[in-house]
Amino acid sequence: MPENSSTRKMHGFERLLTLWVFLCMAAGILLGRLAPQFARSLDDITIDVGGAPVISIPIAVCLFFMMFPIMVKIDFTEVVAAGKSKRPVFLTLFVNWCVKPFTMFAISSLFLGTIFLGFIGPEATDLVKLPFGLDLPTGAQYGAGSVVVQDGVKLLQIPLWRSYLAGCILLGVAPCTAMVLVWGYLARGSDAHTLVMVAINSLTMLVLYGVLGGFLLGVGRLPIPWQALLLSIGVYVALPLIAGFLSRKWIIASKGEAWFKQTFLPVLTPLTISALLLTLVLLFSFKGDVILENPLTIVWIAVPLVIQTLLIFGVGYGLARLFGLRYADAAPTAMIGASNHFEVAIATAAMLFGLSSGAALATVVGVLIEVPLMLMLVKFCLRTRSWFPVEPKQQGQALS
Repeated sequence: MPENSSTRKMHGFERLLTLWVFLCMAAGILLGRLAPQFARSLDDITIDVGGAPVISIPIAVCLFFMMFPIMVKIDFTEVVAAGKSKRPVFLTLFVNWCVKPFTMFAISSLFLGTIFLGFIGPEATDLVKLPFGLDLPTGAQYGAGSVVVQDGVKLLQIPLWRSYLAGCILLGVAPCTAMVLVWGYLARGSDAHTLVMVAINSLTMLVLYGVLGGFLLGVGRLPIPWQALLLSIGVYVALPLIAGFLSRKWIIASKGEAWFKQTFLPVLTPLTISALLLTLVLLFSFKGDVILENPLTIVWIAVPLVIQTLLIFGVGYGLARLFGLRYADAAPTAMIGASNHFEVAIATAAMLFGLSSGAALATVVGVLIEVPLMLMLVKFCLRTRSWFPVEPKQQGQALS
């Protein structure tokens, strides 16, 4: 991504994302108090298949506008060229898909299911949606839960800590393909490498997100909604990916690349953030009571997520140094592994388990901890550039 004025505007705005997130959390909680049926009404606007709600239209719309501006920036011709840099590509894929999902599961299970279980409540339960296409009688056992009827609707009652675990799992199998562009830029990494890895991760998610997500949810004795997982990838990743590819091709052909970068892309940035923040308002409006009654819930979920982020960053950064990568590739490689695609995780959790589920709350906590943590890691990278080979043209550059 070229270092132009539009990128710098995004840089300044994104650095305040933590503030916007906390403001939206407060606004969501207040909205939940003043209009408790509002989020429920929006959650009922769905596309049903066989009588089961499969796609939440408000979430799908919001996520499309979160993802589209990132997807439209991808030049897919660079994916082929990325094969020439085998080490950074291999390392990024190894950390994202062979290490990160399993460490997330292990760390989250340890803290939520053992260390913090007494604080969360061993008997505390959560009500989540039944897996798509599953029709079980009341009282039937499924995984670690049982089927109950709430307000005339069949739901699955599972231990609350397992619901939180599900959200963590969905974060762990969703490597970042959006905000990492900002982290890589701030760390003075290679924009080309970051952009290429965004493209490769987006394509890899189409295959592995549903497979790994379904497998780890099954290990955690939670519902395994294979159809819904695959459908969520199609709607939440493939749709904006295809739309971005076609839009980029058409706009550049009709308006030129200069107009595309200088006029079109800057307009999309506020749309992306607005869609994300609107989603957060909806989520917190529905979970406001839980947060107010037990604010430490955020802490119990945040601790394993913070440890996971720092561990994966350390693994990626350490292996990059061991492999002799130049700094411009090492920084974004570590950033991509450490950060999560929380947009997809939030939307998938809301669709699979419900907007009011503990899983959805856990994915929102992922947003809260990611921004300040990643900014801290950016500073760490900048201070340790001397650990890696640095090209002459990168020396002396200051963070603008």
